[in-house]
Amino acid sequence: MEPIFRPSPNSFKNTFCVFHEVLPEKIEGLQIQYNSKSGSKYFYTKEGMYRLSDHWGRLANSKWRLEPMEPESNSKTKIGFAAWSEFYPDNAEEELYYLEVDYDKNKVNYQHKNNPNFNSRPILRTSFETTKKIKQIRNLFALTSWAKYYDYDDIDVLRKQIIDQLIFTTKTLDEIKRAL
Repeated sequence: MEPIFRPSPNSFKNTFCVFHEVLPEKIEGLQIQYNSKSGSKYFYTKEGMYRLSDHWGRLANSKWRLEPMEPESNSKTKIGFAAWSEFYPDNAEEELYYLEVDYDKNKVNYQHKNNPNFNSRPILRTSFETTKKIKQIRNLFALTSWAKYYDYDDIDVLRKQIIDQLIFTTKTLDEIKRAL
């Protein structure tokens, strides 16, 4: 089936998108619309784009993330799908991103403010500020040495208290730690 339109590869410069991993059957019978120099293959449909690739994340001028299936497959090459409406503009100057945390999995990720799930509670930040907060939160999840200076009963409660402030306030990590 031919797509309704065939976007140029440059149509996706400076975009943010979260693809959702799909099974290989989803692209059976589809024609490759674009084959990148890095080996990624793109399939355009009326609904959106399928991307077959072994690399995700920062791609040239774009930020494309893959949300893996549960349970995750062992294959390095994965297929992701995103609807056309899920491609959002990206730039370094604007405060476009907010953070989401999954405390059950000790994971943090960023989302775009145009995401329909954005409820205006988390602080919006630039790409640079977002990256900095993600590193801080990942360190809070991975390490425990920072907690030795605090009197606490449950490190997970303390960790959540700090991380929530990083997400929902403009306070720096040092300001949050000093206030504890």
